[in-house]
Amino acid sequence: MRWAAGIAGRGAAVQGLRAGLVLAGLAGLPWQGALAALPDEIQVYDDGLNAAGDVGVELHLNATPSADPAPAYPGEITTVHGLRQTFEFSYGVTNTVELGLYIPLEYTAQGQERYAGPRARLKYIAQQASAEDPWFYGINFELSHVKYVFEAAQDFLEVRPIIGWRNDDWLVSGNPVVGIPLLAGQRTGGPDFSPALKVARTLAPGFAGGFEYYTALGQFSNLLPYSQQTHTLFAAIDVDRKPWVFNLGIGRGLTAAADRWTIKALFELPI
Repeated sequence: MRWAAGIAGRGAAVQGLRAGLVLAGLAGLPWQGALAALPDEIQVYDDGLNAAGDVGVELHLNATPSADPAPAYPGEITTVHGLRQTFEFSYGVTNTVELGLYIPLEYTAQGQERYAGPRARLKYIAQQASAEDPWFYGINFELSHVKYVFEAAQDFLEVRPIIGWRNDDWLVSGNPVVGIPLLAGQRTGGPDFSPALKVARTLAPGFAGGFEYYTALGQFSNLLPYSQQTHTLFAAIDVDRKPWVFNLGIGRGLTAAADRWTIKALFELPI
């Protein structure tokens, strides 16, 4: 019953936030379309991991207040006035290995709800931060099969190294992400490179604030000119006051190719 009440209360909060994100998405703030990729998950990975046998559920939400309506390729459903809602299910296999599954849904400007396709991941944390050693490191592998209307590279392998440093006051985490298209004819030029960085300062027990920085630089063998790269800086807060655990952020695109503004939220649902 406690779990059910927690879910019901969290569901009401999520519905309220979702409505707010939709309204923001229709507000007409300046926004420019980014590279063709479904922005269903916007986060920097750290050493967080389910203990062996534990199950986790998270809800990712993000909205594009305004975007370039021109598709990047024929048939693409663009992000303009869209809302993404993704459920992430995770399971701790051991105290160092976690499996995850993403179920992304897209709500388009026309009011349509579309299932984008599954993403499965395996996260391995070789070392978590501790009082004796604040460094952590590991790697995450994610395999996607997303519908063509959302991503031209439908079958995709993402390799996400995780390295960072954490103590009672600070968290610094970097993810130099490498993306590898798996379909024949899409691998010319080699993997994509999209590094991300998070820096957060503890402001009070269970409350931290800082920034997150996301990029898409192009292929290793053919990095894009800076103006064609995407660089987005988020102001973000993290709350860990169980049962309330969530991340909120507002992002500003720094290059012409990046979306001008974005709003994101990540809720950990209690189980």
